[in-house]
Amino acid sequence: MVNFTKIREQLQTYDSERENLIKKSRDVLKLSKQVIYSVHRGELGEASKLINKIELEKKKLDGIAKHSKKMSCEGSYKVAIQEYVEAVLYYRFIKTGKLIDLKVAPEHFVLGLADLPGELVRKAVFLAGKGKVGSVSKIKDEVDMIYGELLKFDFRNNDIRRKVDSVKYDLRKLEDLVLDLKLKGKL
Repeated sequence: MVNFTKIREQLQTYDSERENLIKKSRDVLKLSKQVIYSVHRGELGEASKLINKIELEKKKLDGIAKHSKKMSCEGSYKVAIQEYVEAVLYYRFIKTGKLIDLKVAPEHFVLGLADLPGELVRKAVFLAGKGKVGSVSKIKDEVDMIYGELLKFDFRNNDIRRKVDSVKYDLRKLEDLVLDLKLKGKL
């Protein structure tokens, strides 16, 4: 005999946990945006504090996602983790000049990494305006490396392929910026 009560309870539990996942995902998204904004403003001390907070919130989010295998496929979770990756990578790159590996699913890492060049383009334009043109070339070289590495993958996921295509356009913007700086004798 079918135990409808048990099935109903399982579905209600999943829905309840999914709501928790959505709420916690919003917390991670909000902190990701705050980290990026702080880094753009040059407030690395504030960004560091936010990084500590986002790490705690991500742990809570991961705990909720462990409720079932389906949770890690929920859209809110995927978006939150890719934004987390983008924010942490951006902070670390601006602070140290290097990218780091993060303990997230490979697909989520690649999606966040593919968003990073957009922030780096914004930073390069800001730096060029401030006359810090050497940093612009370093950013262009890093985006070129990211794009080159992403091209080595055989992505079958449309979301990832679209994001990798956007990296190509970000690289082109940086190449144009570096060329413009060279033509003006600033680089």
